[in-house]
Amino acid sequence: MTDIQVPVLVVGGGGCGLSSSIFLSNLGVEHLLIERHDSTSILPKAHYLNQRTMEAFRQHGVADAITAVGAPIEKFGKVRWTTSMGGEGPLDRKLIHEMDAFGGGSLRQRYEADSPVMSSNYPQLRLEPLLRAEAEQRAPGRIRYHHELLDWQQAPDGVTATVRNHDTDETFSVRARYVIAADGGRTIGPRLGVEMAGPTDMVDMVSTHFSCDLSDYWDDGTLINWFLNPEGADSWGSGVVVQMGPTWGKDSEEFVLHFAFRTDDDERFNEEAIVPRMKEMLKLPHIEPKVHKVSHWILERVVAQQWRYGDIFLAGDAAHRQPPTSGLGLNTGIQDAYNLTWKLAKVLSGEAGEDLLNSYEAERLPVSTDGADWALLAFMNHGVIDAGIGLAPGAPVEVNVAAFEALFSDSRLGRALRARAEVAIGTQTWEFQAHDVEIGFTYEGGAVVDDGSDPIARDDMGRAYQPSTRPGHRLPHAWLQRGSERISTHDLATPGALVLITDTAGAVWAEAAAAVKDKLGVEIGVISIGETITDPDGVWAEVSGLDAGGAVLVRPDNHIGWRSAAPSAAPVEDLLGAVTRLLHR
Repeated sequence: MTDIQVPVLVVGGGGCGLSSSIFLSNLGVEHLLIERHDSTSILPKAHYLNQRTMEAFRQHGVADAITAVGAPIEKFGKVRWTTSMGGEGPLDRKLIHEMDAFGGGSLRQRYEADSPVMSSNYPQLRLEPLLRAEAEQRAPGRIRYHHELLDWQQAPDGVTATVRNHDTDETFSVRARYVIAADGGRTIGPRLGVEMAGPTDMVDMVSTHFSCDLSDYWDDGTLINWFLNPEGADSWGSGVVVQMGPTWGKDSEEFVLHFAFRTDDDERFNEEAIVPRMKEMLKLPHIEPKVHKVSHWILERVVAQQWRYGDIFLAGDAAHRQPPTSGLGLNTGIQDAYNLTWKLAKVLSGEAGEDLLNSYEAERLPVSTDGADWALLAFMNHGVIDAGIGLAPGAPVEVNVAAFEALFSDSRLGRALRARAEVAIGTQTWEFQAHDVEIGFTYEGGAVVDDGSDPIARDDMGRAYQPSTRPGHRLPHAWLQRGSERISTHDLATPGALVLITDTAGAVWAEAAAAVKDKLGVEIGVISIGETITDPDGVWAEVSGLDAGGAVLVRPDNHIGWRSAAPSAAPVEDLLGAVTRLLHR
């Protein structure tokens, strides 16, 4: 038996676990990651990486590697609803609706103004090997696949886990101060008795990963195409196709086709019918798709009601599972890791009190619950779209044909029906233009010091992001100038660091930061905007909400921890009290 002792054990080598490893390495925290499978994902699974996730990867030196191989926004910034790809019938190849999405098209200027990095698209089939390589480079020998957690015991000062190496059949123990359970809820959660609250068994999604040359039919900038047609009265009749690269745009070599079935419908297991029905739905009888894998996953919206069990912390799918609509699942899991890892680093270094770790659940549980609710809202809204275009599930084909003929007719009725369809499908901005949902979430309580200001109103449609330095909010992005270098406000803190942003009238804050270091041993970087770093466009001055001499204290995850909007009469006492409360000293 080989015994290993590490500060943190990460269980699970998917997107959340590998991100945890990368973040921990960059924070200087020794750790071990184990994954029961012998490889990363063999399925495309999640693919959309939103701006908040890319900001986390950017801070930790991974974003450039993803951007180099992921889809550029001009290749995936659009979604479409059409009747078919081919066919010569009067209702074939009809465009029902087209929508800019994810920061593409008309959205691009606004999305680029709000973040130093754009979203990307890169399926887990390829993302996880990239993350694994990054993790192994940072922690050689500590990323171990085909290693399964068999058992564990908690003690007052940590967790002792029993692990089996399936390559050698060796069993050994791992002694860890803390455990991140990023295992998808398959091992640790069931044994702990984790309550996953919310509806489940809603739909069985049958996903077919296939290769096919669709370059003559695929719109170059479209990521997702829904196919809705008069035959779409049952689960086989309509579906959605998503491009999966690795060449992006119309030359994409791979795709995933999703059909949705009731969980009591045995037809969902009829894999022999998939390719014939795919050809029929697309109206492309001549294509010969190569099927790589057919997978089933049950659609649910469940969230763990407790995220910390002693020294074990749930993250990713172990803590929340939701519909894929809005693409929040993987993103939320990576952002869980981003929130938790800096707190573990601070506690392990002695800079923060143990209770700081309780803020992980306090902050991430409400955000993930809101995200899961939003994803379910967006999923259920596809029924509104069907009704909006006149498709009546269960109706005879003749009825739906008549509805589609009316929809596309050159008549007053046709124009009215198309206007109705535009309104109905337009509500799906909930899924594809959820900019505020993605980057506008805020933390209340937890590792945040309330300044008594009123909450910032959020857009009920989830689109319009309002930047703010109110404590708990994400640090607003603004481009600054440092010599000849253009930097973002997000670049002012290195991983793991607290930084105080002020201006030339706030010289007293440097003295206050020095006093905090002397008293608490906590290093705080002080950045004065207007000296060596300038605000040439005036954007920071506009969005900061600070009077001259005010300051904001930014956490390592680029959320605002504390704010003095105006100059302080007692800067040492104020900053000392803020850091003490923020780090739960």
